[in-house]
Amino acid sequence: MLELPTPVIAYLIALLLENRSLAYLLVQKDGALSAWGGKLAAYGVGNLQKGRNIGQQIFFLEGLLPLDDVSLFLPRLKTEEGICADVHIFPSEEGDWVLLLDATVDEMQLSLIQQHANELSLSQEKISRVLNQ
Repeated sequence: MLELPTPVIAYLIALLLENRSLAYLLVQKDGALSAWGGKLAAYGVGNLQKGRNIGQQIFFLEGLLPLDDVSLFLPRLKTEEGICADVHIFPSEEGDWVLLLDATVDEMQLSLIQQHANELSLSQEKISRVLNQ
């Protein structure tokens, strides 16, 4: 495993907490929510109930849990409220962890790239039409 100096780890954690609105859920293998924390409100998640099935509380997790022994990454997933999040789901002895990280900046950058690609394509079509006339 990569060994990092403590100041580097502290910086990365602070950066993550400051810029990515970290939130987490711990779900038992039977689907019951057992713990949660972080900035869940930033994703429109609230009124969680311990012991209640997670799929009934957070719609996009329905059918994804329980995990076997493989982690799952869902990039730029839109929540019910339209908030863009990177969702990391990984198994542990305690249950399955669900991490939410804000992906709004990534989504905006991808949107800009797509917009530029579309504009380039339109420009090429116009040039082709002019040259063919």
